[in-house]
Order: sequence, then structure tokens, then C-alpha cells
Amino acid sequence: MKEYRSASQIAFGFLPEQTVDLRGKVWKVKEWLEPRPRSLEPEILRKELERQVGPWAQAGKDGKYLEQLRSGYGVRLCSLNRETGVKVEKFPQNWVCKSCNRLYQTTESTTCQCGSGRFGQLPFVAFHDECGAIQTSFIKPCAQHNQVRIIWPGTARAEEIVFDCPVCAKTLQKGFGFRSCECGNGRLTFNVHRAASVYTPHSLVIINPPSIEKAQKVREAGGPSRALSWVLADLKAASFGELELTQESLRATLLREGIPAALIDGMIQKASEGGAFSKEDSPTNLSGSYLEQAESGATSIALALADSRLRVEDLVAKSALGTELRRKYTDDYPAALSRIGLGAIEFLDSFPVVTGCYGYTRGDSTPGAARLVPFRDRRSRTGEYVVYGEMLETEALFVRLRPTLVAEWLTQSGVLLQPWTDDRSARLSLLQTGLIPRPGEQRDRADPGAKLLTLIHSYAHWFTRQVAVHSGIDRNALSEYLVPQHSAFFIYAANRGDFVLGGLQALFESDLDGFLNELASSDLRCPLDPGCLRAGGACIACLHLGEPSCRYYNSYLSRPSLMRDYGYLSLAVSGNQPGLS
Repeated sequence: MKEYRSASQIAFGFLPEQTVDLRGKVWKVKEWLEPRPRSLEPEILRKELERQVGPWAQAGKDGKYLEQLRSGYGVRLCSLNRETGVKVEKFPQNWVCKSCNRLYQTTESTTCQCGSGRFGQLPFVAFHDECGAIQTSFIKPCAQHNQVRIIWPGTARAEEIVFDCPVCAKTLQKGFGFRSCECGNGRLTFNVHRAASVYTPHSLVIINPPSIEKAQKVREAGGPSRALSWVLADLKAASFGELELTQESLRATLLREGIPAALIDGMIQKASEGGAFSKEDSPTNLSGSYLEQAESGATSIALALADSRLRVEDLVAKSALGTELRRKYTDDYPAALSRIGLGAIEFLDSFPVVTGCYGYTRGDSTPGAARLVPFRDRRSRTGEYVVYGEMLETEALFVRLRPTLVAEWLTQSGVLLQPWTDDRSARLSLLQTGLIPRPGEQRDRADPGAKLLTLIHSYAHWFTRQVAVHSGIDRNALSEYLVPQHSAFFIYAANRGDFVLGGLQALFESDLDGFLNELASSDLRCPLDPGCLRAGGACIACLHLGEPSCRYYNSYLSRPSLMRDYGYLSLAVSGNQPGLS
């Protein structure tokens, strides 16, 4: 039997060991047949996996995944082979007669003892959150008649189902009982096979260098420290390679090369005497996890902009003097950006992004709560790890909030920040504020990192929902990539539906001011208020996006963080220009 699904549906809904509904029956995905390896900068993938797996490793539930990644264990990205697809098998092997409800716990029967030949599957499975196993539920039949009948309670709750003997009507058990897992480390849990607790895939999204050569150039030009200097300088240089050398970026690069600190000081002093450094260079005072987070986000931005970058100033340069279009770019665009609290919007015609799933959990999906089962290539001698996903080069918008407004908003929200005087010092102050929560990680709302993420994430969702209407792109075909530590995000067109390629470009080049002005005057109320506000101010009717579009599973969202009476937009609309704190 062959069944056809879209590649994106398979990438998120037909992963190994996942159960699926096909043609009225339940199946389990056995494997992806001959998946195609994709060329990807290995260190970028490895570092992101190490970051993602951290919570499970800390809880001792990663199966030594993190340890093996750090020891150099093989890991590769594989995409769907559209010619061979995936292999599935019928699961679970529990069949219920549709006439008399007799239960057959073997392979699919042809005829029931009542004479009927119509069977359906019992959709309940047994799973274990400690080892990731999934099994067919087993009900002990009547000792005298060796038969079982199922009595449905009218609900989907497994504990309410009654099993009896169809001959003597003796009740055999209620629910699926208590059964130990074969791993010997606890009991099985029973639920409907499509329940989220039965299988939760865990995914990652990373910026992929346009080519290995481009990644090499980024490293040679100073790597993460140089990228951070570029971001702190407001990305004013047209490209990463054109950024002026700074003392701090050179020092960080030389330290990574293993050169002694004393020798580095002498090299920097000689370079400084020769006028090699930017006059605007100043120390960042970042270290440890804060520096790692700042450099990671800056590197992602540098890689994203390595191959394509169209700024408003580029539009001005390309337009003829004295034309209405040039006036629009020079006057209307900046005014609209300022009105809505944005520092800049840029367009990318080849945004290089990788989306993939690296493993799954059963039970509680919170990172570290249940055992993470990574995907592995069982046919490989070493059993190397696999990430199932896809590489895209698509159009995107790069949106940056004004750092001084973000800093002012955080201060008014009760967060204590380091003093700032301009955009650069505001960016540094934000980087020193707190660490951004990982996807799936739950933090208190008062946490500074959580507050910053909530603002950037809420803005990104609000922006995405509106840009879908104005660009002619289906909302489910748009995805986000957040860089909250730098008050920025990317919105890109993902191939998950019938979207208009070029819709974002047309919006950026022709009607960005109209879109932003309409966004600034749009209503931030929700049809489900006041209930929505009481529950946090974010729901499917106002801010939520489809799950594949949102990396944070629609958490860390809040309309109040944006609202004009006391949110971020109140600072932008009022023309507040905070310069001191």
C-alpha cells in the first residue's frame, strides 16, 4: 500500500517510532527509507544540539547524548527521500469486532466468532517515559472461555474502559491495569496513540551558512567576537567582512587560536599604534554564559546576512532623485519604523535556515522531565546520530526593535539594568540583563530573560499575523526565528502551504510604510477578552501561531507587553526618546 503526504507533513508528523492514522487504521513509522544526507556545517549543528540537549543531560535523562556529542560522536542531517518515502507497519495489534466488540490481540483477523468480518483497531497503546518504549496493550482473556470483549464508556479515558467475557459476561478488569515495562524501570502508561504524551518530537532551527566557504570566511574574519562587534555597531557596515577590526574581536580570535595572553597584549599594542582598530571600540564586559549567548545570536545574524541583505538605505540608493518612490523611502519608511518602535527592517531573498527533529519523548514533554530518545542510524556501524529535517533558502524579513525603547520598557517593568546612554550601551545593558529561556523551558514571569523574550516573542507573533494578510502569504506558511538577546527576529516563508513567493519582497519594496502605519493603528484587543487577558493575554484568537511556526510552543506571549496604554507601543507611539537611565 502506498499513501502520499507532503514533505513538510512527513518531516513533523511521520518520524521514526511515531504512530499515525492512515486509511482508517493506525500505523507506526518504522524508518525513513534511504534518507538523503545534507551538507551542513557540522560544528553549528553540534553546538545547537548540545544547547538543546542540556536540560535532559542535567537531569540524567539524555542517554549520554550530550557526552557523546562532546566526545566527537557522529551526527548528520538527513532529509526525506521523496522517491522512497517512509516505511510504516500496523500498530498496535489489537483488533475489535465492530459488531460484537470482541477483542483479538493478534494479527488482524478475517472473521469474528460472531460471524462478522468488520474490524477496527483499538487505538490505545502502552508507553514508558523512562525508556521511550511503546507496546501493544494486553488484556488477559477469560480463563474459561479465552475471550475478551470491550465495553466503551462513552469517553476516551483509558481507566473508564471495561473488559469482560462475551460468553459469561464476567468482568475481567476496568482500565488497562498496571503493567511493568520490559526495561524493568517502572510501569507503563496507557493512552490514545495520538495523544501528545505518547510522542512529542523535539526540534531545532538553525541558521545554516550559505556554503562551507562562507562559514570559513566568517571564521577567518574574526568569528563570533567580530560578529558581536558588528551587531553592537548596529550592523552599519554593509557586510560582515567590511566591519572595522576592534581590539576586543582580535583578542577573542587570538585566544581561540591558543596564543598566550601576554603575547596577545603585545600584538594588540603594536596594531593599535599602527591605527588598525576602530576608534569606537570599547569593552563589552560580558563573560561566561552571557558572552556565549551574545556571540551565538550575533553569529546567527552574521550567517543569515552573509549572502543577501537589502536595507532601506539600499532602496534609497537604487531610486532616482526627485521621484515619489525616493521620497517614500527617505521620509515615509523611517517615520513608520519609528512610530511602531522599530530600529530597522531588512529583506533577505535567500535566508538559509535548517529545521529538523533530533529526538522524541514520551510522557511529560518538558525538557528533562522524561527520557529523551535521540534518532540514530541503526544501519550504521557506529549508530551515529541523525537529525531529520530540511534545508531552506527562502525570503525573509529581519526585524530589529529599538534597543533604547526595549531597555526603557524593561526598566518600567521592574528590571534593574546597567545605565545606558545610546543604542550601543543599551544593547550591552540588555545582553547583561539575563539569559534567554530555551524552547520548552519554563521560567517565572519576573525573570529578566523571560521578560525580554516575552516582549520580542509577542512582537514577532503580532507582526507575523499581520504580515500574512498584507503579503498574501498563508499564516501557516510563515515561521519565526528569534534572536531576543539582540532584540531582533526573522520572519521567513516556509514551504508548508500555498504561499506567494516574493510576497515579502513586494511588501518591503512597495508598501512597508503602509503596512507599519496600519499595524501601529491596529486593535490589540482580543475577541475572547476579558477572559484572554485574565489568562495571560495570549490565545489562538489573538497571538498564537501554528505549532510548526513557533519555536516556543506559544509560550512567553503577552498582549499587555505591547499595548499602547502601558506596553512597548506606548513608548513608541508617544515619541518617548529615552536617552538616560
